[in-house]
Amino acid sequence: MPPPETSVTQLLLKWGEGDEGALDELLPLVYDALRRLAGGYLRRERPDHSLQATALVHEAYLRLVDQKIVGWKNRAQFIGVAAQMMRRILVDHARARHAAKRGGAGLKLSLSIADRFVPEKDLDLIALDDALNALAVFDAQQSRIVELRFFGGLTVEETAEAIGLSRATIERDWTLAKAWLLREIKNRGQ
Repeated sequence: MPPPETSVTQLLLKWGEGDEGALDELLPLVYDALRRLAGGYLRRERPDHSLQATALVHEAYLRLVDQKIVGWKNRAQFIGVAAQMMRRILVDHARARHAAKRGGAGLKLSLSIADRFVPEKDLDLIALDDALNALAVFDAQQSRIVELRFFGGLTVEETAEAIGLSRATIERDWTLAKAWLLREIKNRGQ
């Protein structure tokens, strides 16, 4: 059973105010959500991926606790930042693997899970990261929405809460961002 939103939010606020004990209480409350998030990422990866969900959670958590400038607001925001950390870890891992192999096969990531973003196709994680970075230059808000919805697994409501926008804005930008990314990825693949 997920922890009450208020207890996670209260612990995040305490942690943000410098209470290190709050961090010790927070981990057990968010660990399952982080583990599910990591499992979701790794299910989209190649079967022989060297990172395991536990290692991904621990690496992301270590990076999260080093975040001193984040003004923690709620669980949705925390999970969104965790999703961003996991994405960066996996992209860094993929880039290192590509550098080692000098042009080896890319890591495949199925986007069909995300509202049939790219039906029945696999996409290189590095290509997706590059496209998201390009989208961030064009429209940072849409890029953040994709990151939270696709990588973070947040609902429209949770994304709206984390960013502080309306549900209608999130839905509209989500649709526009998916179309933009699809076009960008197709253009880069040619």
